[in-house]
Amino acid sequence: MTLRFHVCLIAVVSVLTGVLSGASNVPVHYKEGLTHGFLVLSTLDGKQIAVGDLTEVARGNKVTSHLVFHFSDGSLQDETTVFSQRQNFHLITYHLVQKGPAFPHTTEMSVVTATGQVTVQYTNDKGEEKTESERLKLPPALANGLVLTVLKNLGPQDQPPQLSMVVAAPKPRVVKLSISAHGKDPFTVAGSRREALHYVIKVEIGGLAGLVAPLLGKQPPDAHIWIIGGEAPTFVKSEMLSFLGGPVWRTELASPVWPKSEETEPRNGDAQKP
Repeated sequence: MTLRFHVCLIAVVSVLTGVLSGASNVPVHYKEGLTHGFLVLSTLDGKQIAVGDLTEVARGNKVTSHLVFHFSDGSLQDETTVFSQRQNFHLITYHLVQKGPAFPHTTEMSVVTATGQVTVQYTNDKGEEKTESERLKLPPALANGLVLTVLKNLGPQDQPPQLSMVVAAPKPRVVKLSISAHGKDPFTVAGSRREALHYVIKVEIGGLAGLVAPLLGKQPPDAHIWIIGGEAPTFVKSEMLSFLGGPVWRTELASPVWPKSEETEPRNGDAQKP
C-alpha cells in the first residue's frame, strides 16, 4: 500500500488540493491502535527488493503511522502519516521520502493540512536540488497515507468513497482516486483457505492533462489492494505504482523466520532431570 498506496503504498499517488476545513467523509468503524507489522516489497515476477516495518501508535484519537522500506540496493522509502480518528478520518500531516538507486530522483514531500502548505524537494535530471512550495486548498477526503485505513473501514456492500491525493510531478498537483470493488479472491494461510476483498483504484488526473496522459503513455496504471474483512479487517497485499513512470511493486505481509540449528540446546528450566 503510500503501502503508501502507499503504499504506497506506497506510493506515488499523494493528494494535494485545498485546506482541510473539517473532518473527511470517511467514517471510523474500526479505530487504529498499537501495531507493528512486517512487510516485503517485490517486483511482479516475485523478486524481493525491500523489507519493511509498519508501526502505528495511537494517543487518544490521534494516530501516527510510520512505514519504512529498506531496499537491498541501499535505497529508502520512508512515509509518516499523522491523522485523527474522531468519528471521521482526518489527515493532519504527511511526509514522504524516496531516495537511492531504486528511484530516478530523490524526492521529499510534506503536507500540512491545517495551513494547506505542500512542499516538494527533489533532484532534477541534472542533479540540481529544487524546491516547490505552495499553499493549497486541500479537500476533506485527502487520503495521502490513508488509503489502506479507509479500505479496512468498508464493508462488502459499502460504496467506496471518492478520495483525493497529492502527487509530486514534481510540482504538486491534486488527483482523484476512483475506487471500485472487484469481488473476493482466494488465498491460503498454512494451507487454510481464506478470501480477501479485492479493490481496484484508478487515478483520475483531470483537466487537459488527464485527456492527453493516455495518449502520451503517462496514465498511471490501476492499483490493486486486497483486504480481509470480518470483525477485524486487515491488509493482505497490494500491487501499486512505485513512482510516476516507474514499475508496479507488490507489497505483502511477512513472517519472522527463526534460525535452525542441528542441536537444540535446552533453555533454563527446560533441561531434563536425570
